[in-house]
Amino acid sequence: MPPLPITAVFAEVPDPRRETANTLHDLTDILTVATCAVIGGAESREAIAEYGRTKEGFFRRFLRLDNGIPSPDTFERVFAKLAPGASARAFGRWMAAACGATGLVPIAIDGKSARAARRDTATGCLHVVTAWAAENRLALGTACVPGGSNEVAAIPALLRVLDLAGAIATIDAAGCRVEDARIIRQQQGHSLLTVKDNQPTLRAAVESVFERACEADFEDVRCDGHESDEDGHGRHEERYVTVIYDPVGLPAGWPDVAAVVQVNREREVGGERAVTTPYYIASHPGTAAEFAGRIRGHWGIENGLHWALDVVFRGDRSRIRAENAGANLALIRRVAVALWWRAPGKGSGVTKRLKAGWDDDYLLQVLQGMTAVVVR
Repeated sequence: MPPLPITAVFAEVPDPRRETANTLHDLTDILTVATCAVIGGAESREAIAEYGRTKEGFFRRFLRLDNGIPSPDTFERVFAKLAPGASARAFGRWMAAACGATGLVPIAIDGKSARAARRDTATGCLHVVTAWAAENRLALGTACVPGGSNEVAAIPALLRVLDLAGAIATIDAAGCRVEDARIIRQQQGHSLLTVKDNQPTLRAAVESVFERACEADFEDVRCDGHESDEDGHGRHEERYVTVIYDPVGLPAGWPDVAAVVQVNREREVGGERAVTTPYYIASHPGTAAEFAGRIRGHWGIENGLHWALDVVFRGDRSRIRAENAGANLALIRRVAVALWWRAPGKGSGVTKRLKAGWDDDYLLQVLQGMTAVVVR
């Protein structure tokens, strides 16, 4: 049987082990078995090894397995030694090749915690920042928050390994920093950053841009607007997006700010009315309608990735403590989510995952759901 596309990806991952007589298992075999096991329901090293033993005949159709299925300890040792950045880059190149969108590809940068995996981080647990192509439902890269730090420290590390050419990265306030904006531009991408009180000088300057425009009744102000309303789930929401291009008066150092964006949201739920006004800076002079879609699309990472990790793959319950091991399994779960979204057939995500564990032919369909394996 020809090799699966996923094995071509694993061939790009450098093996962290020394070549000795005790190196019994090929790294590609280990990672392929683990990924299939996670897709099929495994959530621990013991479950991964048992899944491999149960499905050994299936795996021998396209893997060498010269010494059979690795033991639980082997899976743990390899995951603990494997540098998360190396595996993340290989997966990222693979998934980026599958992004066939036209125009700027929106990439949401956001973090998620695995609550049961305790760590010395600001959230007290393993916290992984992911670059998520919402329209394609693909994880393009991950970075773990280092010990003693928070999400802010992981965002630059992730941005530096991403191919952002032709992309617009949307990040919440944690990533609204001069360093992050510069990295995105150096990586040939564009940025759309949320401006909040963690950048008080920038926020005051952006607010002043809109105040001056309002005082002048937008006379001689290059701008654009867009409005929309929505009813659903017992709420009514109206949004008014205003964009001002080539803003003046912003603090020095922010690279290539082409536009500032104001979003007025009015929401009514159960007779209670709330008004919020977030601000954004962008390096790309898009239309107000485009910015409205990208701002709303940013939170597709919550439904497309975070919800699936919690509900379908139960990532919050993982207790794996070794830092690299937890990070690598977190990455595999994100790859599994991308493949799961492409899984054929109907039914809930949990049902699809169970079916992939039971039915070898269905698992092959899941694994072959992403056929673009050209590594750039």
